[in-house]
Amino acid sequence: MPTNKHKRKASASKSKSTKNEQQLGLISSHPKAFVMVGMFFVVLGIYLLAFESQDNAMFGLAMISLVAGAATSIFAKISLVKKTAK
Repeated sequence: MPTNKHKRKASASKSKSTKNEQQLGLISSHPKAFVMVGMFFVVLGIYLLAFESQDNAMFGLAMISLVAGAATSIFAKISLVKKTAK
């Protein structure tokens, strides 16, 4: 004889859909502007490498500018894609 096992009742599935949430970050709020800012830093870094890199400090500043500009541009482009997809 089979024993009656306690089974969970099937509840109505409630969809936890997120409504249009406001984006809180500054880069995700204005992605086009930050793509331009990132590209400015990249161009500034290339300029410093090409013409002003005789000093170690300028070389370091050029590298920091390149990395910061690339990271800002990439993050802003990702935010821009998500913003236009909605």
